[in-house]
Amino acid sequence: MVSLYKSAQRKKEILALYDTKMSSLGVRFSEEVVSTSFGTTHVIACGDDEKSPMILVHGSNGCAPIALETYKDLLGKYKLYAVDVLAQPNKSAETRLSMKDTSYGIWMQEVISGLGLQQVSLAGFSFGGLIILKTLEYQESNIEAVYLSSPAYIVNGNPLKALFKVFIPMKRYMKTEKVSYVEKFLAAVFTDRDAFAIAYLSKVFLYFTMDFTPVPVIKKSAAQSIQTPISIFAADDDIMFPGAKMMKRAQKIFPSLKKIELITDSKHVQNAKQNSEISQVILQA
Repeated sequence: MVSLYKSAQRKKEILALYDTKMSSLGVRFSEEVVSTSFGTTHVIACGDDEKSPMILVHGSNGCAPIALETYKDLLGKYKLYAVDVLAQPNKSAETRLSMKDTSYGIWMQEVISGLGLQQVSLAGFSFGGLIILKTLEYQESNIEAVYLSSPAYIVNGNPLKALFKVFIPMKRYMKTEKVSYVEKFLAAVFTDRDAFAIAYLSKVFLYFTMDFTPVPVIKKSAAQSIQTPISIFAADDDIMFPGAKMMKRAQKIFPSLKKIELITDSKHVQNAKQNSEISQVILQA
């Protein structure tokens, strides 16, 4: 299989940033590698074994340390398992799964089984929301509750806005290697400037083969079959998955919707304060 990385050296550079981010979190952790039918999956585990397990799922072009940083406040109640999603710039296998079927759900259930977990909660951001909803579609009997921040797979934003504010700056950076275009991209997507994201994505955009497949939306019939309690945190200024539009559709299609909140003054990626506030809501659930 052809690697998604431009070279072994480029992969090493990206994973060095991965390790730097993990070290910066200042938490004790262990690493596990789970075998699945789609390839090996790297998982970072944090917290006490006696606490309830929660699996964290990062977004597109992300990695487990980013998910841990987003939800680190949940360590007070849960043992956290941050999963490196397949075919993303991280330590898992490079097998790219289809968003059109239940492959992501099958994969996640194999990860849960491989970790030896019985009943789990799931929390995820952006593309991680798609993966979690795909898991519920495939098999939800061992899922206690899910928490989704700015999730993909419920609604999509205006494609023209995404083109001019997200994809064109990205492509211009890939052509010129001028970091100012990365800054422009992040300004449209991130609520606050993120130095790690600038460094990480500057390498990912150049050295990793990204997936530009259009993100689908869940069918009403599939959403209505889900029984697991769902909590959604939508962002009011999200050009990728608009918050108001998401709230309107989610309330119509998910009978198991337990909670939905519109995070004000938030772009697609929440800032540290907003992530902490989301975590507090989860802790009180």
